[in-house]
Amino acid sequence: MPVVRDEAWSEWLRQSPPGDELLAWWRQAGDGTRRIGREAYGERLAVLLSAAAPRDCAAAGFGCTRRMDRVCREPSVCRLDPVAPSAAEGVARGEREGPVPGACGGFHGFRDDFEVHVRFSGGGDRHRAVFWRDTAASAVRLRVDGILVGSGAGLDSYGHWLDDRFLVVQAEGPDSHPRQSYGPGTLVTGIVSVLIHDAAHGSTRILIPEPHERWTDPQVVLAGATLRVYATREAVAADVPDRILPARPAPE
Repeated sequence: MPVVRDEAWSEWLRQSPPGDELLAWWRQAGDGTRRIGREAYGERLAVLLSAAAPRDCAAAGFGCTRRMDRVCREPSVCRLDPVAPSAAEGVARGEREGPVPGACGGFHGFRDDFEVHVRFSGGGDRHRAVFWRDTAASAVRLRVDGILVGSGAGLDSYGHWLDDRFLVVQAEGPDSHPRQSYGPGTLVTGIVSVLIHDAAHGSTRILIPEPHERWTDPQVVLAGATLRVYATREAVAADVPDRILPARPAPE
């Protein structure tokens, strides 16, 4: 992953110490992992990303929602102050694709067998999810607003936000499921579970499919005061949920 080599983000970095520190730490990935070890380097990177704004990630040279394998191509636009979010920007799912003032809503980094993904929630980037994985160790770790979430759950390396509040991530399913199958990839199970983190309450629940629930590509939809869990995208289109869960009211 190339790093920023021009002055496009210099003005922003001068006013953003977290962005400047993130840039320095990301540039020295090779030396850092050799000096303090891969795990310690990854933990520190996740902490820095948990305090970073979208423009910090862009300035540090991470790939964005537009192109995960390229640095920001439109810094003249993306380094501007963000405007009030609108429905057209995908606020409900926390998606914002650039070029857009304030930068994208998601970033990706790959270096020295190290993988990281950052997802900002919609509605002003109030919450952020940081996924990171040492590909040699395989296991994905997740921080939401700086707090470790879903340890030991066998998480996917991506997730998405619902309504600026709920983070949804697929996870490895139970070995005991009668329809279980196995294959290569971050998620090795064909039947998978679902992690739902409620950033408003700081609570996490992991939903494990019952024997009759064939969750091969589970989708979670926020409908009013409920969370509806569907086995597949086709089940969403047919509106046939496997489960309907209450969504606790957000704090005032």
